[in-house]
Parts: sequence; C-alpha cells; structure tokens
Amino acid sequence: MRYRKIGKWGIKVSEISIGSWLTYGGHVDEINSIEQIFYAYEKGINFIDTANVYAQGKSEEVVGKAVKSLRRESLVLATKVFFRNGQRS
Repeated sequence: MRYRKIGKWGIKVSEISIGSWLTYGGHVDEINSIEQIFYAYEKGINFIDTANVYAQGKSEEVVGKAVKSLRRESLVLATKVFFRNGQRS
C-alpha cells in the first residue's frame, strides 16, 4: 500500500480509502461490513470515509463497531456533518 503524508505532523494516509456511503448500515449487512473493513485494514488501508447521513447514521455505527478493536492511532477516520439526519423537530 502506498501512503501520503498529510499536514505538518506527517500523518500517513493510504492512497486508497474505504467508503461507506451506499454500503455499511444499508445494502451490506453488519457482519460482512465489518469483515470488509478488517480485510481492507489488513491490506494496509487506514483511511475510512463516512458521514452522519449515510444510511441515516447506521454507517457510522458499523464503522465504529469495526474499528473499536483496532489501534486508533493507526486509522484515519473521515466523517462529514451537513445535512439534517433523522426527523425534524
């Protein structure tokens, strides 16, 4: 896996990321989602992308379950918050 250094601290980010928009918490069941994240991590992918609105927040939940057993300092998690998620009050 090739990596890029980001910022003055030199954080190493894999050139390939794993995304969760139309997969985790939706079209791919939780067990397979977690297995995919582990497989990507074993191959050197340390960059995971998600957002609060992906599968109405379920994507972030699945990613969280997967990464809780991994070394936090070895991961780069990207999430976004913009669109309203859930019911409006």
